[in-house]
Amino acid sequence: MRSEVNVVVEGKDFSFSLEGKEPLDNEVARKWLDVQFVALECEPLRASGKLLLADKVVVVAREAGAAHFADAAWGAAFAAAASAALGKKMLHVDADALSVTY
Repeated sequence: MRSEVNVVVEGKDFSFSLEGKEPLDNEVARKWLDVQFVALECEPLRASGKLLLADKVVVVAREAGAAHFADAAWGAAFAAAASAALGKKMLHVDADALSVTY
């Protein structure tokens, strides 16, 4: 089965294949996303402050912007973390529309 993460941010499409790569442990993936959330000074999407895991993925993608995804190493790390944290091999993150689909 294919394993791929596609990201749309700032109107640009980025695709990261995870084929043949060792999947991240769920806790490692969540921690990576947490670190990026703080480093990028992200804010929760919901007024209540509640932050769902899918929300965290899309907010990190949005705040990272196209410049981070143009860095192949950062983009691959994001893809691996998002896939492992959400437990999905196929993932589409549309940061512009604030949506994640599987």
